[in-house]
Amino acid sequence: MARPKEFDERAAVGRAMDAFWARGYEGTSTQALCEATGLGRSSIYNTFTSKHALFMRALDHYAERGIVSRTALLEDSGTGIERFRALFAYTIDEEVEHHGRGCLVVNTVAEFGERDPEIKARIDADTRRHLALLSACAKEGQLDGTIDGGREPGAVAEFAHSTVAGLRLMSRRGADRAAMEAVAAIAVDAIAAK
Repeated sequence: MARPKEFDERAAVGRAMDAFWARGYEGTSTQALCEATGLGRSSIYNTFTSKHALFMRALDHYAERGIVSRTALLEDSGTGIERFRALFAYTIDEEVEHHGRGCLVVNTVAEFGERDPEIKARIDADTRRHLALLSACAKEGQLDGTIDGGREPGAVAEFAHSTVAGLRLMSRRGADRAAMEAVAAIAVDAIAAK
């Protein structure tokens, strides 16, 4: 009879996610994963099969958390332009709170590019979900008169998504809150109805 697992697998994935988020894939050794999760090597490999498989689980966990929190934020933030303003402010607050850790997805894109098809597919799926959410916000903003009606909602979504990624990278290179807020203000101005 197989021995039952004596740990919370979801919690272990969350702790592994934090380790990968802090150090990147290559910078996170198996020993670092053992320390982060509190598991031994054999437990990690028996449960997750490989560092890569654990990373994929961590990336999925991060992406799911992200889309849930962004959806809640954007549903509770008023007019279209207020939603984008809230998104940028939330991003900046998160970066200040986490001392420039950036975004696991953005960091992964920077680390891997298109080298790993499995990782690329996960990133592409996450990006599509965020762009759909942001496109809906842009359309709603055009209907309420706060987003420039002459812009294609998909282009507004891409711009906002790129702005968030740019803010994350600014933070990683040490930019302060004031510099990020200046960029966010320009982004809001660029998509606002005139």
